[in-house]
Amino acid sequence: MPWLGDNTEIIFVEGGSTDGTWEEILRVQQKYSDRFNIKAYRQSGQGKKDAVWQGFEIATGDVLIILDADLTVQPRDLVYFFDAIASGACEFANGCRLIYPLSKASMPWLNRIANRIFAFLLSYLLNIQIKDSLCGTKAISRQNYQKLTANRDFFGDFDPFGDFDLLFGAAKLGLKIMDIPVRYFPRTYGKSNISHIQGGLILLKMCFHAAKKIKFI
Repeated sequence: MPWLGDNTEIIFVEGGSTDGTWEEILRVQQKYSDRFNIKAYRQSGQGKKDAVWQGFEIATGDVLIILDADLTVQPRDLVYFFDAIASGACEFANGCRLIYPLSKASMPWLNRIANRIFAFLLSYLLNIQIKDSLCGTKAISRQNYQKLTANRDFFGDFDPFGDFDLLFGAAKLGLKIMDIPVRYFPRTYGKSNISHIQGGLILLKMCFHAAKKIKFI
């Protein structure tokens, strides 16, 4: 984990795992407490989006960054997200996994196609250019995130992952959005709890909802 800014705050939000995740979080918190400001919380709700929202509400830093705990994106890449926001190069940093070569194990072909389709749809709907709409690694300033939450009701609350929620909100605020290339690796432990087909249908529904709100009022 690199040092980011004057105070690197690491927030774990544990979502009811039964494989010893909570105990591992507490071990890491104790072991590295002399190097980082580490906080550990049990998730009050369900789903990734809820965990992200809870973590962002707890955070006290000026730059908020999401890093999935499966480490398919490596912590060392967070430097690029922090620098992009802190320098003013952009106001919303969106991770992009489709620049560097990908193995079949890290992202099956069906997922790649779905990612490109949703990226095309969002680029059209929101008048922005993004290549990967579903990368879990994203960054935004805490000030802009607070503005985003104040306007969240405009699109509705049915994105299970939080990716579209953040992208739609950032676009509505007129924030400068930039793709940040990341190297994407296969997870080395466990499997995803996300049902990709069901989640994809929900995200498609959200695209239609956004189209009615933005393009076809």
